[in-house]
Amino acid sequence: MSAARTPAATRNAANPANDRFARPLVSLHWIIAIIPIAMLCTGFYMGSLPRGLPFKSTLVNFHKSLGITIFLLVLLHIWARLAYGRPPLPPMQTWQRAAASITQALLYVGMVGMPLSGYLGSSFNKFGTKFWVLPLPQWGWDDKGLRHTFFTIHEYLAWMMIALHFLGALKHQLIDRDGLLRRMWP
Repeated sequence: MSAARTPAATRNAANPANDRFARPLVSLHWIIAIIPIAMLCTGFYMGSLPRGLPFKSTLVNFHKSLGITIFLLVLLHIWARLAYGRPPLPPMQTWQRAAASITQALLYVGMVGMPLSGYLGSSFNKFGTKFWVLPLPQWGWDDKGLRHTFFTIHEYLAWMMIALHFLGALKHQLIDRDGLLRRMWP
């Protein structure tokens, strides 16, 4: 059986020296990381533009399409993560393992929740959502309160993901110096 088809737990147990994520997961990780940086920049820029500019609606649709693209890539990432597993964690205390599991779960909640909350927020306006040029179903109606609620969730999830990922990476690189980051380095 090839390494790609071997169950993840067996692969990691059979080769503990293999402490890197599988290449498809590394590739997806960096693609999913780079696109939101572009989205964040676009989002801040859009927020500074006055209402009614045709260019602003183009940017909004670009932002939405990128968000849906990320959502589809996240679904692919989840599938690949289940298929390939993850390398074993370096030695750490029990509370650190628990914190790592909770943090990873929160990051997955954010990766799924951010695009969903953005899409739902967009469903509660009169413009709807286009995925590049394809109009998507509008699940709501024009409701400023619900739109605001979903976009607030969207924003909080974004800041949660940035904080958790950035602070976790800094901790492992600068404080623990455990080499954990090289597991996902290209």
